[in-house]
Amino acid sequence: MSFLELEGAYITIAIFILIIGAIVTTRKFMPKNAFKKGMPILFGVLAVFILLHYYITTNRMSEVKSAFESGKTIICESRENRKAAQSILISKDKSWRIEDGIFINDQYSRGFHSARCLVYKED
Repeated sequence: MSFLELEGAYITIAIFILIIGAIVTTRKFMPKNAFKKGMPILFGVLAVFILLHYYITTNRMSEVKSAFESGKTIICESRENRKAAQSILISKDKSWRIEDGIFINDQYSRGFHSARCLVYKED
């Protein structure tokens, strides 16, 4: 389920690209075997990109979780208010907790997904 949650938008985009690829490769101006050769290549490239993105995202999520549990500060993207700060600093000592990959604090109305967070590195 985590895969669909993280990659659902990219899968939708990939399906759209595959539909366009199918339409283009079946036109009269394309070579006869364009569909048979092009579609598997297009599918493979899109699948590799989606799986690579998933791998990178889940690795970052595990790094963020372990850093949070060791007491480090985490910075997360906040899209709630575009006129103010667009990020939020999260740490254990500010009564944050992580549940199923989502940072939760009773003072905030919504949580922050760890896929959109990084370990905060102070200068």
